[in-house]
Amino acid sequence: MIDVETCEAARYRRDPAFDGLFFTAVKTTGIYCRPVCPVKQPLSKNVVYYPSAPAAERAGFRPCLRCRPETAPFCPAWKGTKSTVERALKLISEGALDTGSIADLADRLGMGARHLSRLFKQHVGASPTQCARTFRLQKAKRLLNNTDLLMPDIATQSGFSSLRRFNAAFSELYGRPPTDIRRRREYAS
Repeated sequence: MIDVETCEAARYRRDPAFDGLFFTAVKTTGIYCRPVCPVKQPLSKNVVYYPSAPAAERAGFRPCLRCRPETAPFCPAWKGTKSTVERALKLISEGALDTGSIADLADRLGMGARHLSRLFKQHVGASPTQCARTFRLQKAKRLLNNTDLLMPDIATQSGFSSLRRFNAAFSELYGRPPTDIRRRREYAS
């Protein structure tokens, strides 16, 4: 959290450089605002500063209807649909599509599968399935390079449903089978 003196100065200047970095809550009104809010400045003795909008809300303050602090920079609402795609990518990297479908993932994110696919095309330029495949192959490559696991174990731990699918996907991307990568590593040692 930024020190109180800096917050005070930024609030009085309505400095946009601090927008989203802290929130001003007014004890007498029960409302919290962004530092750029155009309302009349409250007395310093009535002001409390919070590092985030959720922290101000947890303390019992409600958002200002004029400056809409829930849409401040650096918050998920400000990032829009990109925030949803980032959450989906995190879930995919954790294996959400290894055991579930795109429809299951979309349900977890509170939307339809078609809309999720459109958002991926817009923000990532690839489908959720293609992203999952890339994450699996990256994990497999790390396991090949950093462990002595057997190929079936690498395939399973990477999220592939079978060794055959793992070998086919790996060969398609790298132009050689995973055993060749392993041999090159052993030869270099």
